Amino acid sequence: MTANETAFEGVSPAKLNLFLHITGQRSDGYHHLQTVFQLLDWGDDIRIRANQSAKITLTCPKIPLAPERNLAVKAALALRAHTDKLDLGAHIEIDKHIPDGAGLGGGSSNAASVLLVLNKLWKLDLTADTLAEIGRELGADIPVFVHGHSAWAEGIGEHLTPINLPEKIFLIVKPKVSIATAEIFQTKELTRDTPAITIATFFEGRYRNDCESVVFQKFPEVKAVAEWLGQYGTPRLTGTGSCVFLECQSRARAAKIAQQVPAGSRAFVAQGVNQSPIVTALK
Repeated sequence: MTANETAFEGVSPAKLNLFLHITGQRSDGYHHLQTVFQLLDWGDDIRIRANQSAKITLTCPKIPLAPERNLAVKAALALRAHTDKLDLGAHIEIDKHIPDGAGLGGGSSNAASVLLVLNKLWKLDLTADTLAEIGRELGADIPVFVHGHSAWAEGIGEHLTPINLPEKIFLIVKPKVSIATAEIFQTKELTRDTPAITIATFFEGRYRNDCESVVFQKFPEVKAVAEWLGQYGTPRLTGTGSCVFLECQSRARAAKIAQQVPAGSRAFVAQGVNQSPIVTALK
């Protein structure tokens, strides 16, 4: 990772939801939830160069999405709109490794990385709380990446309490399917009244993912991967899926299992971290 006054290069990290409880639903359709965000040492490669072109441009060849629809560009535009410096510009390059629709937070992480990096390169000196508020308007998962620490989350995911987690090794498997979060949260059968728990209860291991049964019913490919991983331990769904993850005793063990994943699935090995690599690099 490198950073100077006009450019930055680093890793925009993925995340896991170690559990997900849905405790209610608001009148505006958003859901109250409890979860733990585990940041990872693996993610997308991102390069950002600041300039005075008044333009925000993007190179992201692996995602066939118009730049104006990309969360990274939206974040840069929202940040600039927060200032009165309309001549500010930037070029963003993202080499995607985090799959889309996987429950790993790739788009949110990219957006948060842009907010953090351009705040520094543009010399805006905005606080993390301000950046998180700008990000929250674009996506509920963006604030945790802005604050850059593994965290306990409540509300719609915006009320964060930093926690230190054991930095475990994870095998993450993505079946050949992507899942839109909205589709799962709109499902009638989704549990929406799970009693709230405490952080202490989480550390005792008493939790689940309320979305898992709905995802398994709608997407048998995900259920099949989870059942296959079950021979090696206790697999869990991250967020609304589609990725399933497994704690492993070592990278070597995870890599060995990864070599055997079912045809059509992709496997990734990552370590949990408590501090985001982006935040660390910008200090």
